Amino acid sequence: MAINLCVVLRSPKKADTYLYLPKDADFDALPEALQTLFTPQHIAMNLLVKPERKYARLTGAELLAHFNEPGYFLQLPPAHDSLLPIASPEYTAHISKK
Repeated sequence: MAINLCVVLRSPKKADTYLYLPKDADFDALPEALQTLFTPQHIAMNLLVKPERKYARLTGAELLAHFNEPGYFLQLPPAHDSLLPIASPEYTAHISKK
């Protein structure tokens, strides 16, 4: 069984954005936009990837598949629902009377 080590980089430019790379990956071979987003490099952690394990947003098997193609996994911040609840018809009617 192969040992699947990876490094997780934290973007210094975009909050909650991480780049998972195989431990032996060549950072300079990444698309220029990713290099820019993750320069300077901030290592968040190193991981031993196990196919059967669940990670932040995907399984180890899915992560390893990303390492095969395109060679990395980009974890973006989760989409946030609106912080304001949808106004009820009663509230909307109340505001429109003002």
